[in-house]
Amino acid sequence: MTNESEAPVQNPDAFIVRKTKSGKNNRIARCLVLMALAWLLAPPAQAQQNASYGHGVANDMLDRVSHDMQKHYYDPAFHGVDWNAKVRETKKKFQDDKNLEMSIAHIAAALDSLNDSHTFLLPPSRSSHHEYGFRTEMDGDRCFIAHTLPGSDAEAKGVKRGDELLAVNGYRPTRENIWKINYIFRTLRPQPGLTLDLQDPAGQHRQVAVLAKHKETQQLTDLSSGAADSIIWEMIRQEEYEAHLMRARSISVGESLMILKLPEFDFEAGKVDEFMGRARKYPALILDLRDNPGGSVETLKRVLGNLFDKDIKICDRNGRKESKPEIAKTRGDSVFAGKLIVLVNCQSASASELLARVVQLEKRGQVVGDRSSGSVMAARHYDYKEGMDTVMFYGASITESNLLMGDGKSLEHTGVTPDETVLPTAADLASNRDPALSRAAAMLGVKISPEAAGKLFPFEWPKL
Repeated sequence: MTNESEAPVQNPDAFIVRKTKSGKNNRIARCLVLMALAWLLAPPAQAQQNASYGHGVANDMLDRVSHDMQKHYYDPAFHGVDWNAKVRETKKKFQDDKNLEMSIAHIAAALDSLNDSHTFLLPPSRSSHHEYGFRTEMDGDRCFIAHTLPGSDAEAKGVKRGDELLAVNGYRPTRENIWKINYIFRTLRPQPGLTLDLQDPAGQHRQVAVLAKHKETQQLTDLSSGAADSIIWEMIRQEEYEAHLMRARSISVGESLMILKLPEFDFEAGKVDEFMGRARKYPALILDLRDNPGGSVETLKRVLGNLFDKDIKICDRNGRKESKPEIAKTRGDSVFAGKLIVLVNCQSASASELLARVVQLEKRGQVVGDRSSGSVMAARHYDYKEGMDTVMFYGASITESNLLMGDGKSLEHTGVTPDETVLPTAADLASNRDPALSRAAAMLGVKISPEAAGKLFPFEWPKL
């Protein structure tokens, strides 16, 4: 088939929209699948929208999302929110402001009104990747700069690991709103730059304006041409690099301890069995789930099945119409039977929180670090598109089940409280020390200094 594609919106930071013709072609199908994956991660940038994608498109987007919310959201009462009234209120805002970007922000705000960690809008991708050059982390109730990208404007302006972030564009980050700040400025409405109020480890205050770095994504002009192959393979290479960043990493300390860092729960059963098989060679295991946002329940079950010598109920899934248990089946004689410590922090979410709490409730091991995110629901992603000739892709994550642990409680907005809380100080971060990992090792009888612990798993930046 022939398949033509062009971007009618000329602003390079605009939402990506494409003109297409129907037909069949395996290369193109694969490319479209990759693009569908890409928009989940690609950070958009601020833009002015083509008038043809304004009021009418926003109404259609909201109608599609609202239809699935009313059909699939686990709580038909919407936590007391009058959802129909919320939809009408949002459409009224469309009439007052016909700019598509603002309308999409209004849709996101409508979903956010439910205060549900797993229900949110997945906005259309942009034609530009957007990078501010720094990453943050919450430690206790304080927000710190965790990493600064080499060569970025943030690095040039002196933004450093260990600086406390007091405000972003005037907004004070807290445990409760840090994800919203990141969602707004990195996904929903990125800015050309951000103003950071910082305090260094010595207590000195300063304000820094950092500029974002942009990289235009490849615009597909003719998928039937030879140039399409290079575009598709570049997307494949990018996906492979992202998979590399999400690999499991392990370190052995003599014959006494294995430290296994899982950045997410998205591994096939065989891969889980492989790294847990290596752990069985050691009498003790530290499972590092810090910054792990969760992922597949099947991966979670497989990890737990490698940690327990009996079947374990993870939780009960309470949906709109039914409740059912989630069970992790033991691997019997193949399980890791040694001592176990699980590391978590404020960025540990969803499946990583479930694992840590199961370990606590079943008294299988200890949890060390910071209180986890409190983002624990079961959701499904729904994909949508607008237009026939001109197509715009977007989506929504919709919670379909609440999860109740073995003690009958939900972790949503609560998180997992560690058995022992260990938080890095500003000085620890500035010196790249890891006191939590050091303490966990000491609890298992292994000496690792905070300085040495901080070098075990170097941070890796995604490619811009």
